[in-house]
Amino acid sequence: MDVVIVEDEKLAADKLERQLKKTDEKIHVLAKLESITEAVNWFSENKCDLVFLDIHLSDGISFNIFEKIKLKTPVVFTTAYDQYAIQAFKVNALDYLLKPISKSDLSVALEKYHSLADNQKELPPIDFSALMEAMGDKKAAYKERFMVKSGGGKIKVIEMDNVAYFFAEGKYTFLVDKKGEEHLIESTLEKLVNELHPLKFFRINRQFIVGISAIERMFSWTKSRIKIELNPPPKQEVIVSVERSPEFKKWLDI
Repeated sequence: MDVVIVEDEKLAADKLERQLKKTDEKIHVLAKLESITEAVNWFSENKCDLVFLDIHLSDGISFNIFEKIKLKTPVVFTTAYDQYAIQAFKVNALDYLLKPISKSDLSVALEKYHSLADNQKELPPIDFSALMEAMGDKKAAYKERFMVKSGGGKIKVIEMDNVAYFFAEGKYTFLVDKKGEEHLIESTLEKLVNELHPLKFFRINRQFIVGISAIERMFSWTKSRIKIELNPPPKQEVIVSVERSPEFKKWLDI
């Protein structure tokens, strides 16, 4: 059986691959994809028997994949957040696995797949419109402000309109406001992607999430990448990664 894992955390993807092979030695993992862009590109030209799809990816909610391609392959959704379980089943997912994925739950999901295959049954295609309608209730949950520590143990409120961009440095994540001041926040870029309004913020690479209002200039760069000048300017160069450049252009409508 040929399987594809769509998961932006390498350790999680590698662990799932090991679990699958321990559960069924006949399973062959064709690809481990990290983003919506990678998934769309891969499924546009390739096929597999079963997909394990993390709901939260580095460049957004994976449900957006179904807006770009028609995926007839059975899907098992995986996530650490159980509020998506009902949504997943409503759109004809084969199964739903809550992280950390247990051996027993994984075995049940594979048994469901084999039952379908043995009886030559097919799941209806993923209902993208139902997914997006279900996600509509989440719009109100976009981050509106950050509480950050300032000098003397004080807490400072930063409204989203005053946020320029975010960047990761080692194990730490920083918010940069429009005055150029850096604030350490207790979050990760992976988590922020799903908390920020997708029309206002975009994750351009592994290190940066930029606000559209902070983009000063853009230049064509090597390997079809895009170099960005931000205001306020960061200490390092800011370049949109190869895999995210196409989506970045769509985001900016250019």
